Amino acid sequence: MNNSRFSIAIHIMTLLARANGELLSSDFLAGSVNINPVLVRKEVSNLRKKGFIISKEGKNGGSILAKPADKILLSAIYEAVRQSPLLGQTRNSPNPDCPVGRQINTHLDTLFLDAEKALIARLDQTTLSDFTNQFD
Repeated sequence: MNNSRFSIAIHIMTLLARANGELLSSDFLAGSVNINPVLVRKEVSNLRKKGFIISKEGKNGGSILAKPADKILLSAIYEAVRQSPLLGQTRNSPNPDCPVGRQINTHLDTLFLDAEKALIARLDQTTLSDFTNQFD
């Protein structure tokens, strides 16, 4: 779920950044992301609560960025939609009598945490503007 939420949020935010302050409707956003407008409205609501988006309801409503794209880090968007660790959590109960089994969860937890830290560090180097400027 993390992966789809982040990609949907980045897609929405990129569209809004490219709109240069023009209100974009959830139907327009959903058409680009190619998902149900209800899912877009849910993510827009979350991004609004986190301070990334300003929305106006009604017939001529829509959403815009709450601040300039060059002031929004991709890491902040990731943190706003993150629900669980990137690689999940170790939930298995391996054999405690096995030398690997009794330690595997500890080592996997460390590996997964380090991987997520590396991802966040990379996203922390990229603004929404940097990302948006890749598109024609």
